[in-house]
Amino acid sequence: MNKPRVSIIGSGISGLIAASTAAQNGCEVDVFEKNAEPGGRIRAMHYHGFTFDMGPSWYWMPDIIEDHFKKFGHTTSDFYELVQLDPSYSVFWKDEPPLRVPADLTGMYDWMEAKEPGSSRKLERFLDQARMKYEVGMWDLAQKPMQKPIDYMDFSLVGKAFRMDLFKSMHRHITQYFKDPHIISLLSFPVLFLGGTARQIPALYSLMNYADLKLGTWYPMGGMVKLTEAWHQIATELGVRFHFDEEIREIHVNDDRVKALKTSKKYFPTEALIATGDYHHVEQELLPSYYRHYSESYWQKRTMSPSSLLFYIGVNTKVPGLTHHNLFFDEDLDRHSYSIYTEPEWPRKPLFYVCCPSKTDDSVAPDGFENLFVLIPIAPDLDETPEIHEYYFDLIMQRMEKRLNFNIRPHVLFKKSFGVQDFKRAYNSFKGNAYGLANTLNQTAGLKPAMCPKNIDNMVYAGQLTVPGPGIPPSLISGRMAADLLTKQIA
Repeated sequence: MNKPRVSIIGSGISGLIAASTAAQNGCEVDVFEKNAEPGGRIRAMHYHGFTFDMGPSWYWMPDIIEDHFKKFGHTTSDFYELVQLDPSYSVFWKDEPPLRVPADLTGMYDWMEAKEPGSSRKLERFLDQARMKYEVGMWDLAQKPMQKPIDYMDFSLVGKAFRMDLFKSMHRHITQYFKDPHIISLLSFPVLFLGGTARQIPALYSLMNYADLKLGTWYPMGGMVKLTEAWHQIATELGVRFHFDEEIREIHVNDDRVKALKTSKKYFPTEALIATGDYHHVEQELLPSYYRHYSESYWQKRTMSPSSLLFYIGVNTKVPGLTHHNLFFDEDLDRHSYSIYTEPEWPRKPLFYVCCPSKTDDSVAPDGFENLFVLIPIAPDLDETPEIHEYYFDLIMQRMEKRLNFNIRPHVLFKKSFGVQDFKRAYNSFKGNAYGLANTLNQTAGLKPAMCPKNIDNMVYAGQLTVPGPGIPPSLISGRMAADLLTKQIA
């Protein structure tokens, strides 16, 4: 019997695991990627001995990632060496020395007690509740496609919903435990990955604090691109075919079924489709209008996560004072958030993040040199120019140099920026967003765009704009769920 022929749009992490899962489920799989290499946002750029991770740089929830490798008879150690960072990251405040967040909670308790007596016992209670949210949220609810009433069964239990703190903000939840502004700021930080402020994000997401402080911050030696290389190898060994530099131009649908894809090179018949590229682009630009699940006005009303202005910087010396991950919280978070979510504009005094993987990994920079990745969260869809990029490069360099008491700019060998228009060009990203939809209450779980379009019987969406959401572990879950859903539909 012939194998069902499944096509996949996009080779980001959700596309790679969707392809691997569909092949494991007995399908013949073709992946179409507009760029020249796999990985989507998880790809690398090389320059004279430097290897820059271009997208995600935080490796959290190692248990979720490991579990997906096990489903294919592998472990992460088959592909890369995983090391735990200690300190997990550094936080640079305006009014005191930087905090080196220890991997050992004992060190965190000592720091907190010095800031707010009794806070260590409160943190134990806070993290115990966060553990429950993590176990239920990531190992139960996040693994449901939210397509049928049975998928909402846990949410129908009012007591459980309140225990998950769906209707309370992270800010309110944290301030019920702690009063010190530095502790509050530290515990609020993980929601920056979720596309909102602690006042907007449901307290359900304190599960991120558990991932941060209990499960730890990790790094795959060689860079985050090792994840892409691993899943590309697994998919290829399962017989998946990849078509690079081949962008999808049209999806042909007939009798409520996808029949073929028109690419930049050919017409490709198919029996089923998993779309892991940008949901808005696929739906609004590639599908016939009748088969669009949502209107353009629906999309315009969505609250998007921030975009980012990124800088990849090669430095011909070591930079003292930095650790692998560094958060510069030396300006007002609320003011920066206002410029992203309330009155979108370029921030005057932005907070920013600096990754220096060469502190951990000698392979990502020449000997004695430093590899820097700098990220400034900004509102999506902002107008930008090379002059604006240069202005912000100088601004953050001034701040870094002041806080580190070290002149970096004379040592810069290589610098490349990546902004809103680059996110659109490289990934067809809606409004140039970096992290998908903001995880506000009305965009959580089943309130995200549906995985299964209502008028097409053999198509499923996956990736950061649908269930369960943005980030590497959720994208892995999304790709696997999408492939399982589709292969059941076409069986």
